[in-house]
Amino acid sequence: MSEPTERLWTGRAVAHMDMDAFFAAVEQLDDPELRGKAVIVGGDPTKRGVVSTCSYEARAFGVRSAMPSAQAKRLCPDAVWVTSHFGRYGEMSRAVRAILETYTPHVEPTSIDEAYLDITPGTTGEHPLSIARRIQAEVDTLGLSCSIGLGSCKTIAKIASDHKKPHGITVVWPGEEAEFLAALPVRVLPGVGARTATQLARVGIRRLGELAALDDATARDFLSRYGPDLTARARGIDPRPVHYERDPKSVSNEHTFATDVRERAEVERALSGLVSHVAERLRKSGLAARTFTVKLRYADFTTPTIRRTVDVATDLPEEMLPVAIELLRQSWSPGAGLRLIGFGTSGFEETAVQLDLFGGDKAADERPKRKALAEGVDAVKARFGDGAISRGISSRHEGPAGPDTQPS
Repeated sequence: MSEPTERLWTGRAVAHMDMDAFFAAVEQLDDPELRGKAVIVGGDPTKRGVVSTCSYEARAFGVRSAMPSAQAKRLCPDAVWVTSHFGRYGEMSRAVRAILETYTPHVEPTSIDEAYLDITPGTTGEHPLSIARRIQAEVDTLGLSCSIGLGSCKTIAKIASDHKKPHGITVVWPGEEAEFLAALPVRVLPGVGARTATQLARVGIRRLGELAALDDATARDFLSRYGPDLTARARGIDPRPVHYERDPKSVSNEHTFATDVRERAEVERALSGLVSHVAERLRKSGLAARTFTVKLRYADFTTPTIRRTVDVATDLPEEMLPVAIELLRQSWSPGAGLRLIGFGTSGFEETAVQLDLFGGDKAADERPKRKALAEGVDAVKARFGDGAISRGISSRHEGPAGPDTQPS
């Protein structure tokens, strides 16, 4: 039975949209023979691979994301294994985001398959629950499925979106936050991991209602400076806004690997895909960038960044990528496990002019042709979709373009 929309919504309304088994769902969409089957997207089960995601048919056997592939193979021996196609996932992610942005400009993507939306009454002209239902229906038309949580803040919306998966809409009406949260285990609260949950269990706190009952001083004793914030969110109090930028100071993308990556080819392939997508976003915004940043996150969660500012701004991936690869190689050596890689741009100018990093008049002569080619590719994609055309990036590195992710 669906929730009524006649009920008045008072105050802020935040939705969290979470795609259902996204990577596996895209694979099933593109290959009808996979529909209804247990599909696992991930690394080779005969090696030290890891499950990236899996279909709900595979989850019925106990397979989960981040599980070792060998274990998943034992649990579901008849599963169909497929390798990741990050460019295709990025294409579908952008199609979903385009749907979201027809309802509100206040969209905050948090990963390739999740986003927050501020759909507070008075800003959209429509009841928040009606918007959630329409978004879900439009995602259905893509051949995919999403679940949506709707509440008065980010914390409530995030927890609610996982409450009725797949293809669910969970509404927590204003004033009912504490009741909704009280009986849930503390692990569902964003920011509470296994270590914190164990620490809380030692003092008898296993449910969010018990965490919410702590005063700030006690919470700080148990959980250091983060305690008061966690207890507030356990009560459903979360003033964080849905963050979006009309005039960005930077344009960037990140990709989180399903398991720590140590091979040069895989890391550089991921970086190439990020550079391509960032460059396309710059061109759509009429911007060119002079400063490039590569962000890394190692297995121990240290997160260095390294950047370089060049003489002249650009919006072309083949001019950005050699710089990005050089920055990567200055700060990372194969064999060191990486959890995440990101590429960002800043120092914007309104129009792109020649960038000749390596000197020579030939680069100046060729640049207008590359610019026209890039804009032509953009135009074809805009009319016929991202899959209609693609082009490689020529650079001093190994491997073709790779993953394509949501903006960071």
